[in-house]
Parts: sequence; structure tokens; C-alpha cells
Amino acid sequence: MRALVIHAAHDLRIEDRPDPTPGPGQLLLRLAVGGICGSDLHYVNHGGFGAIRLKEPMILGHEVSAHVKALGEGVTGFAPGQLVAVSPSRPCGDCRFCHKGLPNHCLNMRFYGSAMPFPHVQGAFRELLVADAAQCVDATGLTPGQAAMAEPLAVTLHATKRAGDMLGARVLVTGCGPIGLLSILSAQRAGAAEVLAAELSDYTLDLARRVGAAQVVNLKTDPDGLAGFAADKGHFDVLYECTGAQPALVAGIAAMRPRGIVLQLGLGGDMSLPMMMLTAKELDLRGSFRFHEELATGVALMRQGLIDVSPLISHTLPLDRAAEGFALASDRSRAMKVQIAF
Repeated sequence: MRALVIHAAHDLRIEDRPDPTPGPGQLLLRLAVGGICGSDLHYVNHGGFGAIRLKEPMILGHEVSAHVKALGEGVTGFAPGQLVAVSPSRPCGDCRFCHKGLPNHCLNMRFYGSAMPFPHVQGAFRELLVADAAQCVDATGLTPGQAAMAEPLAVTLHATKRAGDMLGARVLVTGCGPIGLLSILSAQRAGAAEVLAAELSDYTLDLARRVGAAQVVNLKTDPDGLAGFAADKGHFDVLYECTGAQPALVAGIAAMRPRGIVLQLGLGGDMSLPMMMLTAKELDLRGSFRFHEELATGVALMRQGLIDVSPLISHTLPLDRAAEGFALASDRSRAMKVQIAF
């Protein structure tokens, strides 16, 4: 089989790897589509992010859909040819956080395409993939591209769950990449009454309008575009901060009303916070990291037509053009979610 392997920054290769065989409780999958994520871009463009660096060649990818090719011993409920969304998250089930019902914080997590541990956890951008049956969710009725969006959608559904009651909420989303746009969709599904999106790109803001943002602000052309929402102690009930950039977070906090909830999804490194403003407004700052059961929830919502991720899929390229796909995905002025067809 062929696999997409990163060796170092700007050293992306298509390589032959041995075909895998499913064991008990596993499925052999023929990959359908893989979405390029921000972390994949960091490995390709920079060789890692923060303190996480590539130390050996690693197969990329964790946002994937696939067709069932064969069933391992003891597997039921699946059939050859069936389309599934594949969760990249494989918690151990036996550490103290798994036992506390926090599998996304598993101490022994095996997350596809991650250089956090060493040896690295190899990713899912390969023509044939063996996965635990428990990782796979029936995606019948969806396109392969939609099914591959279940993973990033799950990230924003997890954040929305962290926010609690959203009915009637006024929501601000800073950063309108795929996670920001999916946050808009998730907030609306949870009952938000008003969503404003803030970004630096007209292309992404146009997409934000398309998926339901009532208002948009281009912070590049209008750096003080959120200032008016800071009047009378603030306007918004919930902030989805999806950039990981300090200026966006600070501007968002200023626009929050007292006892609002700040959800930090963006992973851009450590930031300095306006602690006096957080304290005086009694704001809740809530981190949101990965997901678990929300992947199946996202698939169900898409299958029922309650969330439509199709507007986010801007490009689909074959595996042979993967390098072109990564270049496109790095250009937020003309691409949103770029997927690779296997």
C-alpha cells in the first residue's frame, strides 16, 4: 500500500508500506478520504509545533473516512463496502483519566499522526488502515468527504458541550478556519440565537456567512471592529477562540458580558491574559481539547441533515497531488478544508 509520510519540514513523501492484517476486534479499511488538518500543516511546514518535533518519519493524517474491506475475528455490525467515519482517538481505557470518564485525557493515548510520544503514533493517510471496530462509526448516506469531517466537527461539539446551556446565547467566534466554521454550526445546533464571526480574511468570512454567522468583522481591515461590543460591560455570552493568537483572545474577552464563558480551542502556544478583566467580569475560561463520544454524535447529526459540513470542503485532490493539496491548505485566502482522495 501507499502512505503519505513526513520526514522533516518540507520533506513529504509517498512511500510503499506493507499491507496490514486485522486482528480480533479490528477492521481492515480501504481509505476513502483524508482531510488535511492544522497539525498536519505544522508538521509539513515546520517539522512540528511548539515543543513537539518530528524525530522519525511519520505517516500523517487523522481526519479520515474509509470503506470496510474485511472484518477481524469477533467483529459484528459491519459489512464489506460500508462507509465509516474513523475516530483517530484510541484511549487505553485503563488509566486514571479513562476510569474517571475523561478518555480525551488518557495518559496512554494513541492518536493517529502524533509526534507527541516517541516512537511516534503513525497516522491514517495510507491506502489500507487497520482500526479497532470501536473506532468506526457507520456513515451510510454521507459522502466520503462529509464522513471525514466527523473528526473536526467532534472537536467543536466537545467545546459546545463544555459551554453548557447555549439556548438563546450570543456567540462570538474568533478565527474562521475549519474549526471556527464548525463552531458556528455547532453553536447554532445547540440553540445559539446570534453568532458573530471575526477573522482576517474576506474569503473565510464569506464562508462564515454561508454557514450562518449573522455578522462578520474583518479584523485586518477593521482592527477595532469588536470594540463597540465592549460597551456596557460587554455583549457576548460565549466566545469560541479558534486562533490561538493573543490579540484575538484579548479582543474577544473585552467583548464578553459578565459571567460569560470563554472556550479556548486554538492551540497557538502560551499567551498572556488580561486577568483583571477576567476577574472583574467573573468570566469562565474553559479549555477544550480533542473529543471522544462526540465523533459518533457528529456523524448522527450529519446523517439526519441537522448539520451540513459540505460548504467547508473546498478542494479534493488525489494522493498523487498531495503536495499540491498541502500548499492549498496553507493558503486561507482560497482554501478551507482540503481533502485527499485515496
